[in-house]
Amino acid sequence: MAALDNVKLKDVLADVASGSLQLPDFQRNWKWDDDRIRAIIATVTLDYPLGVVMTLQTGGATRFRSRTLTGARPDGDPAADLLLLDGQQRLTSLFQALWLNAPVETADSRGKPIQRWYYVDIAKSVGPSADRDEAVVSVPVDKVLRTDFNRTVVLDLSTTEAECSVGLFPLHLAFDAQRVNEWKRAYIKADEDRNWDLWGQFDEAVLQQVRAFQVPMIRLAASTSMDAVCAVFERVNTGGVPLNVFELLTATYAGERDYVERTGDYYQLPVVWREIKQALASKYPVLGRLDSGLENGLSSIDFLQAIALARTWERKQEGISATVSCKRRDLLDLPLADFVRLAPKLADAFAWVGDFLERQCIVRPADLPYKTQLVPLAAVRAILDTKVDGLGAEEKIEQWYWCGVLGEMYGGSTETRFTKDVEQLVPWIAQNDRAPETVTEAFFFADRLDTLTTRNSAAYKGIYALLIKQGAVDWHHTGAPLSPGRLDEYGVDVRQIFPKAWFRRGNSDGLPTSSIVNKTPLSYRAAMDMTGAPSSYLSTMIAASDMRSEWFDDVLTTHLIDPEALRESDYERFYRDRSKQLQDLVHSAMGKRTMLRDLPGDDV
Repeated sequence: MAALDNVKLKDVLADVASGSLQLPDFQRNWKWDDDRIRAIIATVTLDYPLGVVMTLQTGGATRFRSRTLTGARPDGDPAADLLLLDGQQRLTSLFQALWLNAPVETADSRGKPIQRWYYVDIAKSVGPSADRDEAVVSVPVDKVLRTDFNRTVVLDLSTTEAECSVGLFPLHLAFDAQRVNEWKRAYIKADEDRNWDLWGQFDEAVLQQVRAFQVPMIRLAASTSMDAVCAVFERVNTGGVPLNVFELLTATYAGERDYVERTGDYYQLPVVWREIKQALASKYPVLGRLDSGLENGLSSIDFLQAIALARTWERKQEGISATVSCKRRDLLDLPLADFVRLAPKLADAFAWVGDFLERQCIVRPADLPYKTQLVPLAAVRAILDTKVDGLGAEEKIEQWYWCGVLGEMYGGSTETRFTKDVEQLVPWIAQNDRAPETVTEAFFFADRLDTLTTRNSAAYKGIYALLIKQGAVDWHHTGAPLSPGRLDEYGVDVRQIFPKAWFRRGNSDGLPTSSIVNKTPLSYRAAMDMTGAPSSYLSTMIAASDMRSEWFDDVLTTHLIDPEALRESDYERFYRDRSKQLQDLVHSAMGKRTMLRDLPGDDV
């Protein structure tokens, strides 16, 4: 239910000053620049339409922590009657410029913070309405306008007498009748030869328009649901930034009166999330780099989605809910009590996910195939707890994970797959039920190897990790297989086996040259020696390793490479042999047959 009526601007600004009209805490602080503020003042003085503002009546089931508009300093800590959903920019600008006895906090055209007082030129304002924008002027905080790098004063409004002498009326007095009259007397006294009718014209054309100006206001009923508030806000918000569910829940949880009464303070969701994320990312960098911000990697929305999946699973088992889900509605309907109960479980679950990824040799953010796939995985861990620690359960989770990565199942819309994976993975692990669709519907067509050329592909990152996991030994640091803990230390990355320069002589035999087939995880030090033909650089690397040639052949085979093809710089033999070995690697990880290519001479 919503009502639309017109409210006098004076009454709206009075409500802002008293704290009766406040902002829900999910509203971001926005600041209009000086030009836009002058333009909206001109709009009001001309009685042009301002645009509808939207408010939400308080007192319903949906309670938000609120805060006053910038500049409002009401006595005590008044409870809001209305929350402003749309119109923050307009009302804050008008409140500061026309109501407060203080300079306006704004910004110049370059976005630099400045403070300004706003005036209207009496003579110009009674002219054609098209000139009204020019009639509204702003001056610095000291009310002195300077040019020539602040060396020359061109306008000094630091006293009432100075204001009157140049005929510039201070707009912050507009709604204070007593101060307007005092200023009027000073204005008349300042110049006895002035056309006294000018003030009357100004009063009628400007001040009366401002005092009578009406603001069209939609009032949403207190019974409006949170989901509806969110949807309405996003449709009318002119800031261009979508409303974040986390911000909405932050304001909602902070408005939980029962929690405040019980603990003496409001619930601070951002603080709780910061502690969780910092603990996770400090131990598991794959979940995000703290120096890149809290939302880097695992985000607050990812965490909330995992909680929603676990909660709706519980509710489905109890017969309360029909389905497992983590849509925005489910996040908005997440009660504070359930968040407080489930957040520690999901924090532990994501820590388990970090350990799981390390066992898959995925420890750096850039090497993570899908961040989204971690959401249902954490939810399943939270639901099953230690039931996922058994050998059989680990094998199933690994198969599901690699089917998702190598089958590239998480490349599109994910919410439906989240639901299916949780609903199907849990019984598959716990009761040996049928395998999830992510497993049964995942395929890896062998010719996909030819097109996996960059980290944009999850399967590309997946094969890179699998090569490390199955025991690849670096070609310079040959003492032991590569391990997750050594990747950063050695500067391990995807390196091209047959170098780019080698192909300039037309040695590719028409085969792809930059696909994952011709790449492997190697250290930066090894890559420095990989110039020219493989037959050439191998002799250098063998000598540096102080190993027998046949021993170094064993090192090459840990990368699923035919040593003889590499020694002979036979790219076609190398490419076809390694393609088959990578197919087997993928086949093993997915636990199913791969879709093989039909190559001339292949017996398939």
